[in-house]
Amino acid sequence: MFVAPKNADSLLVEAQSEALYLKLIEQINKDFNLANEGIDFPLSISPEELKIQLHEKIYRMIQYKFAEYLNLLYIIDVSESEIKKLDGSDLVILAEQVSFLILKREWQKVWFRNNY
Repeated sequence: MFVAPKNADSLLVEAQSEALYLKLIEQINKDFNLANEGIDFPLSISPEELKIQLHEKIYRMIQYKFAEYLNLLYIIDVSESEIKKLDGSDLVILAEQVSFLILKREWQKVWFRNNY
């Protein structure tokens, strides 16, 4: 049974413990490229660095490429209702929360593909 992690750190620890961390990186790279937002996280990237770089990428997209950001959320299939629950008054915090929602959705895809 899939249980959504509570935060990015626990998600990344779980991905590593299930030996699916590399598949998670591949899935993120694949979906960003589908959205024409070239991102190429090396498979050797540390979980902490992945979290930081993803956060920075989302922050820049919200600020400068909003239409592309919305397209990315659509392609990754991030829950619209979860996005609407977020408080957008602080862009740094918003980008961090959205990064977690992206990680959570990508992890869900990888986990299901591996288990079913």
